[in-house]
This record gives sequence, C-alpha cells and structure tokens, in this order.
Amino acid sequence: MTFIVVTILISCLSAMAVHGRRGAWPPGLPTARPRLVAVGGTYEGSHGQPSDAYVIQERLIATADGAGGRDLGQAAAALALGAVVAARPQHTVRREADMDGCAQAAHRAVRTAAASTPAMSGLVSTLDLIILEPGERPCLRFAHVGDGAIWHCPKGAKPRPLTTAHTFDDGTSLRGIGLASALDPHIGTVPLRAGDRVVIVTDGVTRAIGVPRLTELLTDGSSPAVCLDRLYDEMAAVEPKEDATVVIADFVTV
Repeated sequence: MTFIVVTILISCLSAMAVHGRRGAWPPGLPTARPRLVAVGGTYEGSHGQPSDAYVIQERLIATADGAGGRDLGQAAAALALGAVVAARPQHTVRREADMDGCAQAAHRAVRTAAASTPAMSGLVSTLDLIILEPGERPCLRFAHVGDGAIWHCPKGAKPRPLTTAHTFDDGTSLRGIGLASALDPHIGTVPLRAGDRVVIVTDGVTRAIGVPRLTELLTDGSSPAVCLDRLYDEMAAVEPKEDATVVIADFVTV
C-alpha cells in the first residue's frame, strides 16, 4: 500500500508547476502580482538510481534528494515533498516558526512510512523549501535540511549561499528528513526586491561543477531558462553519477 501511495505522489509531483494565466485581470484585482517565476530540472545521474524530486508553485518551491538507492530514495523524496505541499505553507506561513512546522511535517511523514513498512526502514531525504511572503516588504522564508543549497542572487550583486551542508567531513548526513534524531532545520528569512533571483540545487550539482563555477553561472545575468540550459551543458560535460537538480526563480512584481 505504501509503495502505491509513493508512486502516486511521484506522478503528481512531476506535474506540480503553476503557469500564469493570460488575458485581462478580473475587475477589482490589483495589476501587480508578486510571484516567483521559475524553471527547474533534474539531470539524471549515470548510475540509474533516481532520487531527486522538486515542486514549483507560484509562491512555493521545494526540492528533495532521497537516499538509499532507487526505490527508497525516490520514495523518501516524494513523501517529504508530498507533506510540504499538503501543509500549504505559502498560505499559512507568517513567521519562521511556521517554516519549522512545515519541515517537521515532512519529517513525520517519512518517519511514519519507515516505521510502518519494514522494507522502507532506511528512508531519509534532504529538503530545501522556499516560500515567498508578499506584502509591502516582500521576503523569502526558507527551510533547509541536508546537503542541498539555497542561493540568493540580489539584483546587481554577487550571489551568496544562504545555507551550508548538514554533513560530517566524510559526507555522512548530520541532519536529514527521516533520521531517527530530532529534526533541527536551518530556518531563515531574507528581504527581496524585484529582479532578485533565488536558486536551489541538490548536492549533485555542486559535486558535478563545483561552487566557483556555479557562482559564475549565477552571475551572468541571463534569464532563468538560459541559465538552466547552461547548467545542463556543464553537467553533460562531466556526466555526474548521481541526480543533479536545479530550480532557478526570479522574483517579479508585475
């Protein structure tokens, strides 16, 4: 039963991209609509064990990288993202503590599945989640668990990582969605201006091209789609063994 649910989650997550509507705005609605305009993709690793998943919505973006091989990895990532989407944080988050609650919901979902199904006892996943909070002073709230990374690229300034990897020196996970230890996610908030860019990558991206090259590619000022294409070209040149997921989002107000 659990594998059926996970399969449905994976199928649904692959289609969770929100596209803007064309045409005239209904009377009475504002013309300015703060949102994240995003593109994303997963470069499939050569080892043939897919483990990454991502979700793009108008004010919510999340990525997850499951561990444990083909079946467990994909199941863990799908369960984590399914719990995030179900929590609808883009409609409920008003403070950093709410972001922690969303990460805890993903943690419980993975832990519950692992406890109820012996074959899935090794479920664990990373989670990187960003929420756009619009208003007079727009900001980005984020939650980070694991070895992925969230980057903030202010318009006209140098990109900077908002997170650090939760791993020991040997690469072993220090924090993870589904680990037996209590979850302590990295939670934060940054102000946003129109034209700012936010990028989420799983560790497959940084392993494949390195942080210096990633910084260069995020600095060239190209559109999200062009930037994604260039990242794909870079990864194709090195053929990474593991999945490498990247989501690039621009903050727009019109």
